[in-house]
Amino acid sequence: MTEAKPGDDGRSGAEGGVLHEREAEIRSAGRAIEALTGPVGTEVGELLLYTGAAGLGKTAVLTEVRRAARRAGCTVLFGRGGQRQCHEPFHVVRQLVRPVLAALSDEERARVFGPWEDVVGPAAGLTAPRGQLDPQGVRDGLDFVLTRLVQLRSPVAVLVDDLHWADPESLGWLAGFAVRARELPALLVLACRDEFPDDALALQRGLTDRADRRHELRPLRPDSVAHLVRAALGAQAEDAFCRHVWAVTAGNPYETAALLREVADQRLDPVEESTGQLRELAATARGMTLRHWLDRLGPTTLRFAWAASVLDTDIRPDLAATICAQGPETAAQSVRELRRHRVLTGPQSGRLEFVHPLVATSVYQSMPPAARTGMHGVAAVELENAGLGLLAASRHLLEILPEGDGEIVD
Repeated sequence: MTEAKPGDDGRSGAEGGVLHEREAEIRSAGRAIEALTGPVGTEVGELLLYTGAAGLGKTAVLTEVRRAARRAGCTVLFGRGGQRQCHEPFHVVRQLVRPVLAALSDEERARVFGPWEDVVGPAAGLTAPRGQLDPQGVRDGLDFVLTRLVQLRSPVAVLVDDLHWADPESLGWLAGFAVRARELPALLVLACRDEFPDDALALQRGLTDRADRRHELRPLRPDSVAHLVRAALGAQAEDAFCRHVWAVTAGNPYETAALLREVADQRLDPVEESTGQLRELAATARGMTLRHWLDRLGPTTLRFAWAASVLDTDIRPDLAATICAQGPETAAQSVRELRRHRVLTGPQSGRLEFVHPLVATSVYQSMPPAARTGMHGVAAVELENAGLGLLAASRHLLEILPEGDGEIVD
């Protein structure tokens, strides 16, 4: 049996292949990027929205949009809502603006921040807060800073994945900035499930109702799933087997890819006689328990993956290595293994990302409680030592046992 591991997003073959049944969504983004990068004075600011249930390919589509925007010469600001960071004020904002603002020269920084550095700097994670942040003041300052940044680095594409997990402060700012962005060479691209908390529904409508282009992703058709099966398992895969994979996964690209990995790992022949085992394998792939990850990654690599899942959407390799007590060489090997198994992705140097939020959640939930508490405690200390401030460390402090430590309680 030929084995070619599938991706997590409905791709066939190697990474970078065409996404199945997502051509219209990609073309729509391409048209928006073309409008954004037109001749000076003709740029059009738009809001694109991709919606759909978990695993239908929103993250994969946004990855393609990021690549296309970069190829077109856009300054790309990217952020992602985090299931465990949805109550951390301005978490998504920090992901969006910190990398590009931190790279500005002193002259550019003065020009972009103007009088707002003391207000926006702490929210962006660039300076330590001198007191409690005023959300409205931060939003006003962010409008000023982003407007100046767009003027300095235009055109700008602002992409947010998993918007349904965005913190309320970031969501509120995005809702306001979406109106202002229409007057700027700025493109907003958002992806979300229909799972916003009740207290965020008004902000959600304030954003989604303004969408110029809206796309709801649907499950894959049987012929597309058959293509994925044969790309992963070989052209000899029988029609009945392909059809059963589609039935078991309901055409969900993520679940299809996860099931095909299990089929390949178990060396199950893709023939009709094997279809009776598919539901059990699908349940294993969907659960991704501690045993699943241990068998797949081994204990050393899994510990690095746990540390990365504790950091969630802002994974610095050096911090992850410290959290799981791995030296540089061991940590580098862990990263290579996690890339090879399509758990983590990202540039060779710089911040890492999980290939899909569902993978991050699965890895995090596989942690034994004691290991989770310990890693959160180390993360809180290391984030403060790295100069990222109490705001970033606070969510980790909430996950540890503060008895007897008045400083932590405060």
